[in-house]
Amino acid sequence: MDESMSAYWARLDTRFPQVEEVFEACMADALNRLSPEGIDDFLEAGRALGKLGRGADPLLAFLEAWPSTAQTVGERLLPAVMALVRRLQKSPNGKAIAPFLQTLAPVAQRLQSDAQLQHYLEIVLELMERTTRSIHGFHTTYPSPGLPDFFAQAPALLARLDIGGLRKWVDYGVRNYATHPERQKDYFSLQSADARAVLQRERHGTLLIDVERKLDLYLRGLWQDADLLIPYSSAFDELRKPVPYYDPLGIRLPDVQDDSRGVTGLDRYRATLAHIVGHRRWSTPQIADNWSPFQRMAVEFIEDCRIETLLIREYPGLRRLFLALHPRPVEDACDPATTSCLRHRLAMLSRALLDPDHDYRDADLNDFVARFHALLGRAETCTADSAALAIAYVARTRRASDQFARVHFDDTVIDYRDDNRHLWRFIEDGDEEEQFDDNRRTQTEDPLQGLPPRHYPEWDYTSQTYRPDWACVYEALHPTGQAADIDRLLQKHAMLAKRLKKLLDLLKPQDKVRIRYQEEGSELDLDVAIRSLIDFKGGAAPDPRINMSHTTAGRDIAVTLLLDLSASLNEQVPGGEQTILELSQEAVSLLAWAIDRLGDPLAISGFHSNTRHDVRYLHIKGFGEHWDDTVKARLAAMQAGYSTRMGAALRHAAHYLGARRSDKRLLLILTDGEPSDVDVQDARLLIEDARQAVKELDREGIFTYCISLDPRADEYVSDIFGRRYTVIDNIRRLPEKLPELFMALTR
Repeated sequence: MDESMSAYWARLDTRFPQVEEVFEACMADALNRLSPEGIDDFLEAGRALGKLGRGADPLLAFLEAWPSTAQTVGERLLPAVMALVRRLQKSPNGKAIAPFLQTLAPVAQRLQSDAQLQHYLEIVLELMERTTRSIHGFHTTYPSPGLPDFFAQAPALLARLDIGGLRKWVDYGVRNYATHPERQKDYFSLQSADARAVLQRERHGTLLIDVERKLDLYLRGLWQDADLLIPYSSAFDELRKPVPYYDPLGIRLPDVQDDSRGVTGLDRYRATLAHIVGHRRWSTPQIADNWSPFQRMAVEFIEDCRIETLLIREYPGLRRLFLALHPRPVEDACDPATTSCLRHRLAMLSRALLDPDHDYRDADLNDFVARFHALLGRAETCTADSAALAIAYVARTRRASDQFARVHFDDTVIDYRDDNRHLWRFIEDGDEEEQFDDNRRTQTEDPLQGLPPRHYPEWDYTSQTYRPDWACVYEALHPTGQAADIDRLLQKHAMLAKRLKKLLDLLKPQDKVRIRYQEEGSELDLDVAIRSLIDFKGGAAPDPRINMSHTTAGRDIAVTLLLDLSASLNEQVPGGEQTILELSQEAVSLLAWAIDRLGDPLAISGFHSNTRHDVRYLHIKGFGEHWDDTVKARLAAMQAGYSTRMGAALRHAAHYLGARRSDKRLLLILTDGEPSDVDVQDARLLIEDARQAVKELDREGIFTYCISLDPRADEYVSDIFGRRYTVIDNIRRLPEKLPELFMALTR
């Protein structure tokens, strides 16, 4: 342990040997994710957990879970987490501390915001207090029977429920089984029928966490925009439901969206994001101090319609989506004699501005609809133009009844729109707020600047269960190098390529094959037709199968070549001057050339890992790309480093390969060692996880085959792949063996 780590170890002030074994890895993870103040709080919280008298498990769970949790939901929630730990410690539920901390990271991954996690902590506290029993007249208390089981199931529950649904599910269990320990355990471990029934009842809508990746790609691909998507819950605020908004820290969206008005939850999210993108492109803040609330409301309605009209011009199909979600107020539904109708009039105007087929008769409304479209006919418009039109509309349509306390709200709430906080600036605001937000934005930006991560479970063979959302896979295009380097490698193996070409000619798809004796076909089979005619003239029953069709005797195979790019590839080949990485480049180049000549769809990817939080998946060639200089340049830039978390890479490769509609889907894995990573002490853990991943791929119809360059591979590779592997002892023959092996597998 170096000097800096020794100083951190001294501050932790613990003597657990199992903690000491993993401390450096956990501390390195924390230093990479936490601020200097967060490191101080991290060590202080760890020190407190080590003094609880509960053994090493709570401290180990905290050291592993908190850095990723803090990166997901922020560091400021640590006091609330530690407060709950102290409540558990003071109650008879001390044994639940370790399960609580062990599942904290996957729970945070599902919730994705500090407000959501705070609600989760409140649910836990309420569950503990309502199910911890005491005997009347005695000081003896019994721990909550269902609390540890609840922690074990919490990640799975949050994969199906939003945080509001989780609260209702917990409340049902507490109300019905608070005094029945065994039934309570069955309920919170999801063993009882009513637990599953209530879960199904509370399950509704589309969870943001399940479609976050799709929405992020939607933002990037369709709108060339990107920002952090932060969920909030509408289940804990009954008086004023929160609505979407954005600020310098990200875009805030509801954690669940139900299908509504014939629009799916996913499309409702898309409508909201499109609306927000429009504001970010075309809206500018206005000084609000001298405007009344009614005037600001009118400005917001008309500015919303302006940016949506501009969005519709870019993608006309959005009109159908916006109109499906926009309420259609009835013209005479509000009585101005007794009710304030301002919101009703503005909602009607908003509908009329977007719907060319509206049937409103109000003269003022139709006049301003015409003025609005004339305004939008200009080459350029701005928020100030919307504001001027809104002020004129309010001035013309103002009524004394607009001040009434009773307000007409029916069919006036447009729930896919944001709250427009970005439209207003107040003179009394100073620069400190903006500077604070800018600093926070800089700290929270994703340094990868790539696709959002994808989380995969990992198999724990000791408990025979999955660890949910355990491995975090980041994917990106591989950097490029010089394509000429690959051309030189192919030239080096020119003689081998000639020999391979003869084999390739045998495997190439043949021309069309004729299928005769068809009742329906593409053309007439003249020989059979004449024979049938003779039979007919002779009085016999003719054969009706007088047509023929054609089919191609081709191959329908999709192949993914997955390369282990761990640091061991930098080692020298025994008895040679090349590294294993350089030989792998030669072999992969020949294989890609061969498969390109066959015409089979091929994808090439590489992977390496640096703990479960950082599994890198690099795309070298996509299925739709040809074997050209672009792909060669990526292959030429291959570099090796870090470790081999094979299970996560297999699952991610299967995500793309499984989408191919091919008769056969083949996943080839080229590796030089067993699965391992720096944050895993049990050598069998990642081997068993890779074995489980292969089983999962088998169920999906994906055939996996391993080519191992490790002389010791016989000790473990059969545990993972069964009999579907080849060990190449003489690594220098890899360029020759790899293409031949592929042809044997696909012959």
